[in-house]
Amino acid sequence: MRALPAPVQNLIDAFARLPGIGPKTASRLAFYLLKAPDESSLDLAAALEAMKQEVGYCQRCFNITLKGQEYCEICADSQRNNETLCVVEEPLDVIAFERTGAFNGVYHVLMGVLSPIEGIGPDQIKVFPLLERLQQGEVKEVILATNPSMEGDATALYLQQRIAPMGIKVSRLARGLPVGGDIEYADQNTLLRALAGRQSMDN
Repeated sequence: MRALPAPVQNLIDAFARLPGIGPKTASRLAFYLLKAPDESSLDLAAALEAMKQEVGYCQRCFNITLKGQEYCEICADSQRNNETLCVVEEPLDVIAFERTGAFNGVYHVLMGVLSPIEGIGPDQIKVFPLLERLQQGEVKEVILATNPSMEGDATALYLQQRIAPMGIKVSRLARGLPVGGDIEYADQNTLLRALAGRQSMDN
């Protein structure tokens, strides 16, 4: 098979490095852009450049914000409840919570989870900025909202052990069967957590 021109192959390789995109999808994206009008490719390139140049991280919670702004919109909002802090792994988790409209507290984004196998310890994520923030005394409850994975659970346990001595209430998201999910496809841990977290139906 004849090799692709270097610019095309380079773009395929760049797409393939993105999470969730395999070689076939990377090739389809590259050839779509090759056939698309010039403005489509130029718009994509401009959007990528603007994102890298204009987006930064909040100095308090590490959520994404515009560069040059010290705090994100949530941290700068005087109507938010600063006594309740939700700890999440990534900025995308903040977006998920905000879509529910049910949480009026503030956040702290860890930018990852503890993973000794990958050499990721407390120094590699935003654990110590969180502990320093809690020592200021304003936060009364910390909700640990890391993902229900081995690394997420280990991170939550580590944080609970560090936060509890401060006298701050520490809670964890409830776990169980997802809405629309079938019991037959649920794994054992999910079923055990669903049973342990069952609620009374009495009025």
